[in-house]
Amino acid sequence: MKRIALFCILLITRYPVLAQNYDEAKVPHYTLPDVLKTTSGKTIRNEEKWEKLRRPEVLKLFEDHVYGQMLTDYDSIRYALTEDDGPEMDGKAVLKQIGVTVFRKGNSVQINVVLFVPTQAKKPVPVFLLINNRGKENTDPTRAKKSEFWPAEMVIDSGFAIAAFHVSDLAPDNKDTYMTGILQKLYPEQLKKDNGMKAIGAWAWGASRVMDYFETDRDIDAKKVIVVGHSRGGKTSLWAAAQDRRFAACITNCSGNTGAALARRQFGERISRINATFPHWFNNNYKKYNDKENALPVDQHMLIALIAPRPVYATNASKDLWADPKGTFLALKAAEPVYALYKIKPELPKDPPGIGKPVIGPHFGYHNREGEHNMTAYDWGNFIRFAKRF
Repeated sequence: MKRIALFCILLITRYPVLAQNYDEAKVPHYTLPDVLKTTSGKTIRNEEKWEKLRRPEVLKLFEDHVYGQMLTDYDSIRYALTEDDGPEMDGKAVLKQIGVTVFRKGNSVQINVVLFVPTQAKKPVPVFLLINNRGKENTDPTRAKKSEFWPAEMVIDSGFAIAAFHVSDLAPDNKDTYMTGILQKLYPEQLKKDNGMKAIGAWAWGASRVMDYFETDRDIDAKKVIVVGHSRGGKTSLWAAAQDRRFAACITNCSGNTGAALARRQFGERISRINATFPHWFNNNYKKYNDKENALPVDQHMLIALIAPRPVYATNASKDLWADPKGTFLALKAAEPVYALYKIKPELPKDPPGIGKPVIGPHFGYHNREGEHNMTAYDWGNFIRFAKRF
C-alpha cells in the first residue's frame, strides 16, 4: 500500500495535469487582466475608444494565444434544400434541410443544417442556432427521437425557429482526424501556424456560414439569430459571437474552461488538462500556458466583453464543478465594465444566485441548474425567456 501511495504522489508531482481543484479555499490569489486597459497602458473610457482601440486588440490576443485565426475568405458559397420542406409537428412547423456548401481553391465542404420554422408566427422569425457537439440523433429532423438537448417542439411553440448543424461537418472532434474537414480542404495553411485555427475555430467558422444562409431565408430574421452551444459547443458559441457581430445574442451552456469560466481561478478543469485531453481544440500557442494561467494575456471575462453590447446568457449545473459555476458568474460580472461603455447598467447581483434561481435581464442572464453536465428543457425554458426579454 505504501508503494502505491508513493507512486500516486510521484504521478501527481510529475503530471500535475491529473490533479484538479474543487475547494474554494484553494483558489489562488489572482488578478484579472484589465479589460479596459490597452497593452500600451492606456485606459479606455468610452465606447468609441473601445471599438477603435481595445476591442480589436483583445480579439487579436484571443486569436494569437487561444482560438486561432478566424479566416473569412472563400471563393463562393451555395445553398440548396437537400430535402423538400413540408409541414411537421402537426402543422405547427415547416422543416427545411439545407446544404451550405463553401468553395475555396477548387475544394469544398458542406454544412448540413436542420431548420424548423413555426407556421403560425409572423415572418420573419428569430431563430436559435445550436452548434451540436453531441450525436446527430439529438437534432433528428424526423422527430422520431426527441431530445431535451434540442427541444424543437418547445421552441416552435414559443414562436421561435430552431436550427442546428453538427460540428463533424467542419472538423471531427478527434485529435487524430480533426484536420480532415475545412482545415485540410479549405485552409491547409492554418495547420502550419502556431496561431492557426483548430477545431473550435472551425466550428465557429461554420456557425458564421450558417448565418450567411439565414441572411437569404425570408422566413428568418437574420438580425435576431441566437447562437447556442453546450460544453465545447458553448466555448464555440462564445468565440463565434465574439468574431461575428451579426449574431444578436449568445448562449453558452456549461462551457467551463476556455469557455465562460475564469482560467485564473484554477478551479475544476485547468488549461493544462484541457490541452492534454483535447489538443485539437485550441491553437499551438495555448499550450504555452499549461499551469501558467497568470501568464496568459487574456481571461474569459474579456471574451464575454467582446460580445458587448449584445446579450449573453451563461449557465452551470450543481454537479458540474468541473466547469466552475462560480468562475462563470464572476466572468460575467467582470465583463460588465465594457457593457457600461454602452450605457448598460449592471443587471447581475453581487454574488452568484442560488441553484435553480435564474437571473434573467435583457443583456445578461445566468443560472446554476440542479443536476449534471447537460442541456435540458429547464435550460431551454430560460433561454426562451431571455430571448423574449431583448
